Amino acid sequence: MNKYILVAPCHFGLESVLKREIYDLGYEIIKVEDGRVTFEGDEEAICRSNIFLRTTERVMIQVGRFKAYTFDEFFEKVKALDWERYIPENGRFWVTKANSIKSKLYSSSDIQSLAKKAIVDRLKSVYGIQWFKEDGANYPIRIFFNKDEAMVCLDTSGDSLHKRGYRKMVSKAPISETLAAALIMLTPWHKDRILLDPFCGCGTFPIEAAMIAANIAPGMNREFTGEKWNNVIPKKMWYEAVNEAMDLVDTDIDTDIQGSDIDGEIIKAAMKNAEDAGVANLIHFQRHPVNEVSHRKKYGFIITNPPYGERIEDRENLPSIYGDLGNLYRSLDSWSAYVITSYDKTEEDMGIKATKNRKIYNGMMKTYFYQFLGPKPPKKEGKK
Repeated sequence: MNKYILVAPCHFGLESVLKREIYDLGYEIIKVEDGRVTFEGDEEAICRSNIFLRTTERVMIQVGRFKAYTFDEFFEKVKALDWERYIPENGRFWVTKANSIKSKLYSSSDIQSLAKKAIVDRLKSVYGIQWFKEDGANYPIRIFFNKDEAMVCLDTSGDSLHKRGYRKMVSKAPISETLAAALIMLTPWHKDRILLDPFCGCGTFPIEAAMIAANIAPGMNREFTGEKWNNVIPKKMWYEAVNEAMDLVDTDIDTDIQGSDIDGEIIKAAMKNAEDAGVANLIHFQRHPVNEVSHRKKYGFIITNPPYGERIEDRENLPSIYGDLGNLYRSLDSWSAYVITSYDKTEEDMGIKATKNRKIYNGMMKTYFYQFLGPKPPKKEGKK
Protein backbone atom coordinates (compact mmCIF):
# COMPACT_ATOMS: atom_id res chain seq x y z
CA MET A 1 0.00 0.00 0.00
CA ASN A 2 1.20 3.49 -0.87
CA LYS A 3 0.59 6.52 1.30
CA TYR A 4 -1.06 9.63 -0.10
CA ILE A 5 -1.91 13.08 1.20
CA LEU A 6 -5.65 13.40 0.58
CA VAL A 7 -7.62 16.64 0.50
CA ALA A 8 -11.37 16.84 1.18
CA PRO A 9 -13.10 20.22 0.62
CA CYS A 10 -16.29 21.13 2.45
CA HIS A 11 -18.60 24.07 3.14
CA PHE A 12 -16.94 26.90 5.08
CA GLY A 13 -17.88 26.60 8.73
CA LEU A 14 -18.43 22.83 8.70
CA GLU A 15 -14.85 21.59 8.81
CA SER A 16 -15.34 20.07 12.28
CA VAL A 17 -18.07 17.75 10.98
CA LEU A 18 -15.91 16.48 8.11
CA LYS A 19 -12.94 16.10 10.46
CA ARG A 20 -15.02 13.84 12.72
CA GLU A 21 -16.17 11.77 9.74
CA ILE A 22 -12.58 11.19 8.59
CA TYR A 23 -11.51 10.20 12.12
CA ASP A 24 -14.43 7.77 12.28
CA LEU A 25 -13.21 6.13 9.07
CA GLY A 26 -9.88 5.59 10.81
CA TYR A 27 -7.60 8.07 9.06
CA GLU A 28 -5.09 10.54 10.46
CA ILE A 29 -5.83 14.25 10.05
CA ILE A 30 -2.86 16.30 8.82
CA LYS A 31 -4.39 19.77 8.64
CA VAL A 32 -7.72 21.58 8.98
CA GLU A 33 -8.12 24.82 7.01
CA ASP A 34 -11.04 27.00 5.96
CA GLY A 35 -13.16 24.87 3.67
CA ARG A 36 -11.03 21.72 3.62
CA VAL A 37 -9.48 18.92 5.66
CA THR A 38 -6.20 17.23 4.68
CA PHE A 39 -5.53 13.68 5.84
CA GLU A 40 -3.31 10.68 5.14
CA GLY A 41 -4.46 7.44 3.56
CA ASP A 42 -3.69 4.64 1.12
CA GLU A 43 -5.50 3.40 -1.98
CA GLU A 44 -8.20 1.83 0.16
CA ALA A 45 -8.72 5.19 1.88
CA ILE A 46 -9.37 6.85 -1.49
CA CYS A 47 -12.14 4.34 -2.24
CA ARG A 48 -13.71 4.37 1.22
CA SER A 49 -13.58 8.17 1.53
CA ASN A 50 -15.43 8.63 -1.76
CA ILE A 51 -18.08 6.11 -0.79
CA PHE A 52 -18.58 6.86 2.93
CA LEU A 53 -17.96 10.58 3.51
CA ARG A 54 -21.24 12.49 3.63
CA THR A 55 -19.99 16.05 4.01
CA THR A 56 -17.15 16.53 1.51
CA GLU A 57 -17.54 17.71 -2.07
CA ARG A 58 -14.75 15.51 -3.44
CA VAL A 59 -11.62 13.54 -2.51
CA MET A 60 -8.35 14.67 -4.07
CA ILE A 61 -4.76 13.43 -4.03
CA GLN A 62 -2.33 16.22 -3.21
CA VAL A 63 0.46 15.86 -5.80
CA GLY A 64 2.38 18.87 -4.51
CA ARG A 65 2.23 21.99 -2.35
CA PHE A 66 4.68 24.85 -2.72
CA LYS A 67 5.16 28.62 -2.77
CA ALA A 68 5.33 30.34 -6.16
CA TYR A 69 5.61 34.07 -6.79
CA THR A 70 6.26 34.08 -10.56
CA PHE A 71 4.93 32.04 -13.46
CA ASP A 72 8.42 30.73 -14.22
CA GLU A 73 8.76 29.48 -10.65
CA PHE A 74 5.30 27.94 -10.81
CA PHE A 75 6.09 26.17 -14.10
CA GLU A 76 9.33 24.65 -12.82
CA LYS A 77 7.78 23.48 -9.53
CA VAL A 78 4.83 21.83 -11.29
CA LYS A 79 7.23 20.15 -13.72
CA ALA A 80 9.31 18.82 -10.80
CA LEU A 81 6.36 16.85 -9.36
CA ASP A 82 6.29 13.07 -9.93
CA TRP A 83 3.36 13.02 -12.37
CA GLU A 84 4.39 9.64 -13.78
CA ARG A 85 3.34 8.11 -10.45
CA TYR A 86 -0.25 8.92 -11.36
CA ILE A 87 -0.68 9.61 -15.08
CA PRO A 88 0.12 6.77 -17.52
CA GLU A 89 1.39 7.28 -21.05
CA ASN A 90 -2.12 7.30 -22.52
CA GLY A 91 -3.82 9.19 -19.66
CA ARG A 92 -6.07 12.14 -20.52
CA PHE A 93 -5.17 15.03 -18.21
CA TRP A 94 -6.16 18.68 -17.95
CA VAL A 95 -6.49 21.37 -15.30
CA THR A 96 -10.25 21.45 -14.74
CA LYS A 97 -10.14 24.33 -12.26
CA ALA A 98 -7.71 26.88 -10.84
CA ASN A 99 -8.53 29.25 -7.97
CA SER A 100 -6.38 32.05 -6.60
CA ILE A 101 -6.85 34.06 -3.40
CA LYS A 102 -4.53 36.82 -2.19
CA SER A 103 -1.70 35.65 -4.48
CA LYS A 104 0.58 37.32 -7.01
CA LEU A 105 -0.44 34.71 -9.58
CA TYR A 106 -4.16 35.22 -10.03
CA SER A 107 -5.00 34.52 -13.68
CA SER A 108 -6.86 31.19 -13.66
CA SER A 109 -6.43 30.64 -17.40
CA ASP A 110 -2.66 31.26 -17.25
CA ILE A 111 -2.29 28.94 -14.26
CA GLN A 112 -4.23 26.23 -16.10
CA SER A 113 -2.31 26.46 -19.38
CA LEU A 114 1.13 26.68 -17.74
CA ALA A 115 0.43 23.71 -15.48
CA LYS A 116 -0.67 21.60 -18.46
CA LYS A 117 2.51 22.53 -20.38
CA ALA A 118 4.70 21.76 -17.35
CA ILE A 119 3.13 18.32 -16.92
CA VAL A 120 3.51 17.55 -20.64
CA ASP A 121 7.20 18.51 -20.49
CA ARG A 122 7.70 16.27 -17.46
CA LEU A 123 5.97 13.25 -19.01
CA LYS A 124 7.73 13.73 -22.36
CA SER A 125 11.08 13.25 -20.66
CA VAL A 126 9.87 10.32 -18.54
CA TYR A 127 8.11 8.36 -21.31
CA GLY A 128 10.45 9.43 -24.11
CA ILE A 129 7.67 10.51 -26.45
CA GLN A 130 6.75 13.83 -28.05
CA TRP A 131 3.00 13.36 -28.50
CA PHE A 132 0.38 11.92 -26.14
CA LYS A 133 -2.71 10.16 -27.47
CA GLU A 134 -4.65 10.89 -24.27
CA ASP A 135 -7.16 8.15 -25.13
CA GLY A 136 -7.05 6.48 -21.70
CA ALA A 137 -8.66 7.24 -18.35
CA ASN A 138 -9.35 10.82 -17.21
CA TYR A 139 -7.02 12.47 -14.69
CA PRO A 140 -8.55 15.89 -13.87
CA ILE A 141 -6.28 18.31 -12.00
CA ARG A 142 -7.30 21.10 -9.60
CA ILE A 143 -5.01 23.90 -8.45
CA PHE A 144 -5.63 26.17 -5.46
CA PHE A 145 -3.55 29.27 -4.77
CA ASN A 146 -3.80 30.96 -1.37
CA LYS A 147 -1.33 33.62 -0.19
CA ASP A 148 1.15 32.57 -2.90
CA GLU A 149 1.04 28.89 -1.89
CA ALA A 150 -0.09 26.48 -4.59
CA MET A 151 -1.76 23.18 -3.84
CA VAL A 152 -1.83 20.89 -6.88
CA CYS A 153 -4.28 17.99 -6.72
CA LEU A 154 -5.69 15.12 -8.74
CA ASP A 155 -9.45 14.76 -8.44
CA THR A 156 -10.43 11.13 -7.71
CA SER A 157 -14.18 11.84 -7.51
CA GLY A 158 -15.20 13.44 -10.80
CA ASP A 159 -18.72 14.77 -10.33
CA SER A 160 -19.11 16.46 -6.95
CA LEU A 161 -19.96 14.04 -4.15
CA HIS A 162 -23.18 15.92 -3.38
CA LYS A 163 -24.52 14.14 -6.47
CA ARG A 164 -25.64 10.97 -4.69
CA GLY A 165 -27.76 9.90 -7.64
CA TYR A 166 -31.19 10.01 -5.97
CA ARG A 167 -32.17 13.64 -6.49
CA LYS A 168 -33.44 13.77 -10.06
CA MET A 169 -36.28 16.15 -9.21
CA VAL A 170 -35.50 19.36 -7.34
CA SER A 171 -37.39 22.28 -5.86
CA LYS A 172 -36.60 25.98 -6.12
CA ALA A 173 -33.29 26.81 -4.38
CA PRO A 174 -32.67 23.31 -2.94
CA ILE A 175 -30.04 22.74 -0.29
CA SER A 176 -27.17 20.48 -1.41
CA GLU A 177 -26.99 16.93 -0.11
CA THR A 178 -23.55 17.42 1.47
CA LEU A 179 -24.64 20.59 3.27
CA ALA A 180 -27.87 18.97 4.48
CA ALA A 181 -25.95 15.96 5.85
CA ALA A 182 -23.39 18.21 7.57
CA LEU A 183 -26.07 20.32 9.25
CA ILE A 184 -27.92 17.24 10.50
CA MET A 185 -24.65 15.86 11.88
CA LEU A 186 -24.01 19.19 13.59
CA THR A 187 -27.13 18.64 15.70
CA PRO A 188 -27.67 16.06 18.50
CA TRP A 189 -30.31 14.27 16.37
CA HIS A 190 -29.99 10.51 16.03
CA LYS A 191 -32.16 7.84 14.47
CA ASP A 192 -34.39 7.14 17.48
CA ARG A 193 -35.43 10.81 17.71
CA ILE A 194 -38.12 12.67 15.74
CA LEU A 195 -37.07 14.80 12.78
CA LEU A 196 -39.44 17.19 11.03
CA ASP A 197 -38.78 19.45 8.05
CA PRO A 198 -41.80 21.73 7.43
CA PHE A 199 -40.22 23.22 4.28
CA CYS A 200 -38.90 19.96 2.86
CA GLY A 201 -38.98 20.87 -0.84
CA CYS A 202 -37.55 17.95 -2.79
CA GLY A 203 -36.84 16.11 0.48
CA THR A 204 -33.10 16.56 0.98
CA PHE A 205 -33.07 16.92 4.79
CA PRO A 206 -35.42 13.96 5.44
CA ILE A 207 -33.66 11.76 2.87
CA GLU A 208 -30.18 12.50 4.19
CA ALA A 209 -31.41 11.86 7.75
CA ALA A 210 -32.94 8.55 6.67
CA MET A 211 -29.71 7.53 4.94
CA ILE A 212 -27.79 8.30 8.14
CA ALA A 213 -30.33 6.33 10.19
CA ALA A 214 -30.16 3.31 7.88
CA ASN A 215 -26.36 3.55 7.56
CA ILE A 216 -26.57 3.94 3.77
CA ALA A 217 -23.22 5.21 2.46
CA PRO A 218 -23.87 8.22 0.20
CA GLY A 219 -21.53 7.09 -2.58
CA MET A 220 -22.39 3.42 -2.86
CA ASN A 221 -24.61 3.85 -5.93
CA ARG A 222 -22.52 6.17 -8.10
CA GLU A 223 -19.32 6.18 -10.13
CA PHE A 224 -15.99 7.93 -9.53
CA THR A 225 -13.23 9.08 -11.85
CA GLY A 226 -10.63 7.17 -9.83
CA GLU A 227 -12.36 3.84 -10.54
CA LYS A 228 -10.59 3.76 -13.92
CA TRP A 229 -7.15 4.53 -12.51
CA ASN A 230 -6.00 0.91 -12.65
CA ASN A 231 -2.39 2.08 -12.53
CA VAL A 232 -3.00 3.70 -9.13
CA ILE A 233 -5.90 1.85 -7.46
CA PRO A 234 -6.67 -1.84 -8.07
CA LYS A 235 -10.28 -2.26 -9.25
CA LYS A 236 -11.00 -4.80 -6.54
CA MET A 237 -10.53 -2.12 -3.86
CA TRP A 238 -13.54 -0.22 -5.17
CA TYR A 239 -15.61 -3.43 -5.12
CA GLU A 240 -14.46 -4.20 -1.59
CA ALA A 241 -15.41 -0.71 -0.37
CA VAL A 242 -18.88 -1.00 -1.96
CA ASN A 243 -19.36 -4.46 -0.43
CA GLU A 244 -18.37 -3.05 2.97
CA ALA A 245 -20.98 -0.32 2.54
CA MET A 246 -23.68 -2.79 1.49
CA ASP A 247 -23.02 -4.99 4.52
CA LEU A 248 -23.61 -2.03 6.85
CA VAL A 249 -27.02 -1.02 5.45
CA ASP A 250 -29.97 -1.59 7.79
CA THR A 251 -33.34 -0.32 6.53
CA ASP A 252 -35.27 -2.56 8.93
CA ILE A 253 -35.47 0.16 11.57
CA ASP A 254 -38.18 2.29 13.16
CA THR A 255 -37.89 5.99 12.43
CA ASP A 256 -40.03 9.10 12.82
CA ILE A 257 -38.78 11.30 9.98
CA GLN A 258 -41.30 13.66 8.40
CA GLY A 259 -41.28 16.19 5.60
CA SER A 260 -44.02 18.58 4.59
CA ASP A 261 -44.43 21.35 2.04
CA ILE A 262 -47.23 23.55 0.74
CA ASP A 263 -46.56 22.41 -2.85
CA GLY A 264 -48.21 19.09 -3.66
CA GLU A 265 -46.14 18.53 -6.81
CA ILE A 266 -42.87 18.99 -4.98
CA ILE A 267 -44.05 16.51 -2.32
CA LYS A 268 -44.52 13.97 -5.13
CA ALA A 269 -40.96 14.74 -6.26
CA ALA A 270 -39.66 14.27 -2.70
CA MET A 271 -41.38 10.89 -2.46
CA LYS A 272 -39.82 9.80 -5.77
CA ASN A 273 -36.38 10.98 -4.61
CA ALA A 274 -36.77 9.03 -1.34
CA GLU A 275 -37.72 5.94 -3.32
CA ASP A 276 -34.63 6.29 -5.53
CA ALA A 277 -32.49 6.71 -2.39
CA GLY A 278 -33.91 3.47 -0.94
CA VAL A 279 -35.46 5.16 2.11
CA ALA A 280 -39.11 5.67 1.10
CA ASN A 281 -40.25 3.38 3.93
CA LEU A 282 -38.43 5.51 6.52
CA ILE A 283 -40.00 8.91 5.75
CA HIS A 284 -43.55 10.23 5.91
CA PHE A 285 -44.18 13.06 3.45
CA GLN A 286 -47.35 15.13 3.44
CA ARG A 287 -48.70 18.26 1.83
CA HIS A 288 -49.22 20.94 4.49
CA PRO A 289 -48.52 24.66 4.83
CA VAL A 290 -46.34 25.31 7.85
CA ASN A 291 -49.24 26.71 9.88
CA GLU A 292 -51.01 23.31 9.68
CA VAL A 293 -48.07 21.16 10.75
CA SER A 294 -48.23 19.50 14.17
CA HIS A 295 -46.80 16.59 16.15
CA ARG A 296 -48.06 15.01 19.35
CA LYS A 297 -44.73 13.67 20.66
CA LYS A 298 -42.08 15.50 22.68
CA TYR A 299 -38.35 16.08 22.29
CA GLY A 300 -38.26 16.20 18.51
CA PHE A 301 -36.16 18.22 16.08
CA ILE A 302 -37.13 20.71 13.41
CA ILE A 303 -34.30 20.88 10.85
CA THR A 304 -35.22 23.03 7.90
CA ASN A 305 -34.23 25.34 5.06
CA PRO A 306 -37.11 27.84 4.74
CA PRO A 307 -37.41 30.34 1.86
CA TYR A 308 -34.78 33.10 1.84
CA GLY A 309 -36.61 35.49 -0.46
CA GLU A 310 -34.23 34.97 -3.39
CA ARG A 311 -36.76 36.56 -5.73
CA ILE A 312 -38.07 40.08 -5.02
CA GLU A 313 -41.69 39.00 -5.41
CA ASP A 314 -41.24 36.37 -2.66
CA ARG A 315 -39.78 38.71 -0.04
CA GLU A 316 -43.06 40.23 1.05
CA ASN A 317 -44.17 36.79 2.23
CA LEU A 318 -41.16 36.16 4.47
CA PRO A 319 -42.46 37.81 7.69
CA SER A 320 -45.58 35.62 7.69
CA ILE A 321 -43.61 32.47 6.73
CA TYR A 322 -41.11 32.94 9.56
CA GLY A 323 -43.90 33.99 11.91
CA ASP A 324 -45.67 30.69 11.19
CA LEU A 325 -42.41 28.81 11.75
CA GLY A 326 -42.04 30.51 15.14
CA ASN A 327 -45.63 29.57 16.04
CA LEU A 328 -44.97 25.95 15.05
CA TYR A 329 -41.88 25.78 17.23
CA ARG A 330 -43.70 27.24 20.24
CA SER A 331 -46.50 24.69 19.78
CA LEU A 332 -44.12 21.73 19.98
CA ASP A 333 -43.42 21.04 23.63
CA SER A 334 -39.74 20.55 24.46
CA TRP A 335 -38.53 20.44 20.83
CA SER A 336 -35.33 21.90 19.36
CA ALA A 337 -35.19 23.74 16.04
CA TYR A 338 -32.36 24.27 13.56
CA VAL A 339 -32.91 26.74 10.73
CA ILE A 340 -30.48 27.61 7.92
CA THR A 341 -31.27 30.84 6.10
CA SER A 342 -29.80 34.08 4.80
CA TYR A 343 -32.90 36.03 5.92
CA ASP A 344 -31.68 38.67 8.37
CA LYS A 345 -34.96 39.02 10.29
CA THR A 346 -35.32 35.34 11.18
CA GLU A 347 -35.32 35.78 14.98
CA GLU A 348 -37.42 38.94 14.83
CA ASP A 349 -40.16 37.38 12.70
CA MET A 350 -40.08 34.04 14.51
CA GLY A 351 -40.39 35.94 17.78
CA ILE A 352 -37.68 33.81 19.41
CA LYS A 353 -34.05 34.49 20.22
CA ALA A 354 -31.75 31.70 18.99
CA THR A 355 -29.66 29.86 21.58
CA LYS A 356 -26.76 29.75 19.13
CA ASN A 357 -26.04 31.11 15.68
CA ARG A 358 -23.40 29.74 13.32
CA LYS A 359 -22.18 31.40 10.11
CA ILE A 360 -22.01 29.00 7.17
CA TYR A 361 -21.27 29.71 3.52
CA ASN A 362 -23.68 28.00 1.13
CA GLY A 363 -21.57 28.42 -1.98
CA MET A 364 -20.90 32.17 -2.16
CA MET A 365 -23.98 33.00 -0.07
CA LYS A 366 -23.48 33.80 3.59
CA THR A 367 -26.12 32.02 5.65
CA TYR A 368 -26.77 31.48 9.33
CA PHE A 369 -27.63 28.26 11.11
CA TYR A 370 -29.97 29.34 13.91
CA GLN A 371 -30.13 26.85 16.78
CA PHE A 372 -33.09 26.96 19.17
CA LEU A 373 -32.25 24.39 21.82
CA GLY A 374 -34.94 22.64 23.82
CA PRO A 375 -34.47 20.46 26.93
CA LYS A 376 -32.85 17.05 26.72
CA PRO A 377 -35.23 14.09 27.07
CA PRO A 378 -35.14 12.21 30.39
CA LYS A 379 -32.78 9.25 30.45
CA LYS A 380 -34.43 5.91 29.96
CA GLU A 381 -34.37 3.47 32.85
CA GLY A 382 -31.31 1.31 32.85
CA LYS A 383 -29.21 3.96 31.06
CA LYS A 384 -26.65 5.99 32.92
